[in-house]
Amino acid sequence: MTGVPDRVGVIGGGRMGAGIAQVFATLGSEVTIAEAADQSAALDRVTTGLRRAHERGKLDGQDVDTVAAKVTTVGGPLELPSALDLVVEAVPEIPSLKVDVLSAVEKVVDPSTIIASNTSSISIAELGSALEDSSRFIGMHFFNPVPASVLVEIIRTSSTSTPVVDAVRAWVQLLGKAEVLVNDSPGFATSRLGVCLGLEAMRMLEEGVADAESIDRAMELGYRHPMGPLRSTDLVGLDVRLAIAEHLARTLGPRFEPPQLLRDKVARGELGRKAGRGFHEWEGSSS
Repeated sequence: MTGVPDRVGVIGGGRMGAGIAQVFATLGSEVTIAEAADQSAALDRVTTGLRRAHERGKLDGQDVDTVAAKVTTVGGPLELPSALDLVVEAVPEIPSLKVDVLSAVEKVVDPSTIIASNTSSISIAELGSALEDSSRFIGMHFFNPVPASVLVEIIRTSSTSTPVVDAVRAWVQLLGKAEVLVNDSPGFATSRLGVCLGLEAMRMLEEGVADAESIDRAMELGYRHPMGPLRSTDLVGLDVRLAIAEHLARTLGPRFEPPQLLRDKVARGELGRKAGRGFHEWEGSSS
């Protein structure tokens, strides 16, 4: 399977799902988003993202409306068309939800369709156990915001076939992104390292070592990180990072146990940029 995927399905029309739909539509794929909650909001996210890309000169001369017309929505995975080259699941990080969605997808799509999960930490083998044919299942961990981020982490299991790995790597390259290929493990490479750094930054803040701005600037200026660990947590979402940390603590041990500060902020609704406040204050918050 080579060249641009003709038809792509995306399960979930939130920030990540809309971003994934946007980049494939920009590439030239016909994209169907399965979104049970609010289909119009999913399309609005895609259109808004395309307008921003156009303003930055990232659409390679394409018209916003023309690209947006490549994206349609349906109410759920059972309504997806069967003839898809790729389906990317991008629902919240709840294993049981993902398993249900993936199982439903497999019943609908053609046997040749590659099925991927955008999970940032859950074992691909665990999720793939829901499928009758796990050889076509793979992890495609995109980063937020999807259109602007460079990296896609590709996660294979012992069951993932070589042709599936090769096809996904080729598609990621066509998207203009860099791929890293890792073997399945809790947190993979990126979440495991990113969460580790973020949790230690939270402990430092909790212990009064420095304020959030100083901790972030230390990593940005001293280690040339483009964004400090606390600001990065705000971007990802404190609730998302808490869920990942809890999963890693269960699977890898107490070194990933979330600090009380993180739990308290999530309980108060201080979820980061999308809520207007996390470890930093954010203007113009959006969901």
